[in-house]
This record gives sequence, structure tokens and C-alpha cells, in this order.
Amino acid sequence: MKKFTSALIGALACTTLLAGAASAETVKVGVAAEPYPPFTVPDASGNWTGWEVDLMDALCDEAALDCVITPIAWDGLIPALTSGKIDAILASMSITPEREEQIAFSDKYYSTPGAIVAESGSGIEPTAESLAGKVLGVQVSTTNQAYAEKHFPDAEIKTYQTQDEVNQDLYAGRIDAEIADLVTLQPFLTSDNGQMCCEMMGTVEQDVEIYGPGIGLGLRKGDTALKEKFDDAIAAVREDGTYEEITKSYFDFDIYGD
Repeated sequence: MKKFTSALIGALACTTLLAGAASAETVKVGVAAEPYPPFTVPDASGNWTGWEVDLMDALCDEAALDCVITPIAWDGLIPALTSGKIDAILASMSITPEREEQIAFSDKYYSTPGAIVAESGSGIEPTAESLAGKVLGVQVSTTNQAYAEKHFPDAEIKTYQTQDEVNQDLYAGRIDAEIADLVTLQPFLTSDNGQMCCEMMGTVEQDVEIYGPGIGLGLRKGDTALKEKFDDAIAAVREDGTYEEITKSYFDFDIYGD
């Protein structure tokens, strides 16, 4: 029988741990470089916080992936994915037929309808008739821009690089209203500026062709192994309560939807 010294046992254990760490797959996860509270928010040191960041940590732990946040301008995320600069997108990206022509998606991890916010007392409603002739702000290259262009043809659509810029111009009175995801609008509406100027006018009618079935991780077509890992991880954190535990720190309603 072979005898092992304590030093050798320790060395073998250390080697095993290092081998396990080395075997973890590194996945570069693209997020929009622009702040998108409460989902992804960078601080002055470049550290990221938010609901999607916490969810990413949980999913990657569950899937045994070494995930690295990679910030990229919103409209550059899909090109970065297809070119191999990143391996996945976790940036509140709706699963839509147009995007599915370029990339694949995981199962959904949340859903949210589009909504209209305008100056308090303006009487603006989330309808084409009410928004006709109004200046409507929206973040560029989003499903909400596509929705506005299709359903509000008589409004003047003004696009912005970030949601914060849309909110700022609404507060300043440079636009009459804005359209964005209902969940995304909550931090602005509860902020000092939001409470001073504006109110929720209601959600828009659903258009599945534009908004799709929900929000998913963007993945390269053919990367079926990574998709399976993320799909399994989403199901696992939903089932074991991790998803709910993370979510209740940010929202007081069901963000997952039907």
C-alpha cells in the first residue's frame, strides 16, 4: 500500500483545485456601456451593479462559467457578438424576429411592456391620436424605437444614445413624451426630477412582432452548448428561489411575467 505524506496530500488537493478552476469556461458577457438602471450600472471605478449583474453572477455560478463583463455601446452589441468579441449579451435585449435573423437567444429571463411617460397634467395618452404632432423621445436601436415608428407615425420621433438622455430631455421640456420599457422607467419616475415633472401615462398595446416573447441572452447561432447551459441555469435559479431573492431587492412586482 502506498503511503502519502500530508505535504503530498496538500499538493494534490491544491493541484485538483487549480485544475478545476482552469477548466471553467470563460465567457465574455456584453452589457451596454451606457448606464441602464436598475439593470446595469457602472460606478466611478468601473465596477458593475444592478439586477442583471446579480442575475448574471447567479446564472454563471449555476452553469460553472467564468463570466467577465464586457461593456460595449448598445448598438454595437450584436456586431460584437457575431464577430467573436463577446460570447453572450445580457443587456435587456428583447427576443424579436429581426434579431433572430442574426443571433440566437436563450429562454427568456424577464419581460416588460413598453410605456409612455409625459409631463404631469399633459393629458397625453399612449395612443397614436394623442401623440400625433408630439415630440416623442426614445433610445436608439431598441424595440421601443421600432414600436414608435410603426404605431406612432404622426409623432416626431427623436432618438438618443442612452435612456438617461431621454429622461433628461423630458425633464427639461425638450420633448413631449418618451417611450421605454415599463421597468426601466421606474427609477426615473421615483427620482426627484421624475417626481417633479412627469407621470406614467400607461402601457402601449402589445405587438409581439416587435417586442417578442420577452428578454433573453443573446448568443451566436450554432453555439448550442452555451445556450443549453444558460437555459438550464435560468430554469434552476427560477426553481430554487434564487431568481426571486435577487428580484425582490430591486422590484416589488413580478418582473418575469407570464
